Amino acid sequence: NAVKYIKKRTGAEEYINNKKRYCLWLVDASPTELTTMPEVIKRIEACRQDRLKGASDRQKLADTPTIFREINNPESYIIVPRVSSEKRRYIPMGFLNSETIPTDSATIIPDATLYHFGILTSNVHMAWMRAVCGRLKSDYRYSKDIVYNNFPWCNPTDVQRQKIEHTAQAILDARLKYPDCSLADLYGETMYLFSDLLEAHRANDHAVTQAY
Repeated sequence: NAVKYIKKRTGAEEYINNKKRYCLWLVDASPTELTTMPEVIKRIEACRQDRLKGASDRQKLADTPTIFREINNPESYIIVPRVSSEKRRYIPMGFLNSETIPTDSATIIPDATLYHFGILTSNVHMAWMRAVCGRLKSDYRYSKDIVYNNFPWCNPTDVQRQKIEHTAQAILDARLKYPDCSLADLYGETMYLFSDLLEAHRANDHAVTQAY
């Protein structure tokens, strides 16, 4: 009975390294139905007890142990790992849907389009990110307030926007050619081995630069 409430759960580590993690998403579950699932009740009670041991703001959440602190669950969003290696040319980001619940180790951009993805994964945005982002040791620390909210977006023509959408989709298509590879594999120090993905990024960089 619990299967319909199980969703994927991902943060920066899981997303980049293709690690599988799951959660119970009980936002719409009725109390009557929950009482018929003893293994689920065990987990709810464990969550309640854990919250009671926390700080005062966390203790208040013990009154709602069936749900997360945040229950925003957009139909579609771009996920941006909050911390990424400085050795990567591009921060690995991509599209997820409501079947995957993000953790707070990632930033999400709800209802984003291919155009937004093309701009954000370009060398223009990466250059901005490197200039203004925080650091965790030497790794990039992406933030919505400093990096994303202050980013100067361009004003492309319709033709330029369509070109960026096209090159953005080409990046996603190139990734699909390597189903056995994680984003850590694709965007590591040996990214040059995935020549079609690298070429797709270069084409996208060129389209975005032209728009700017």
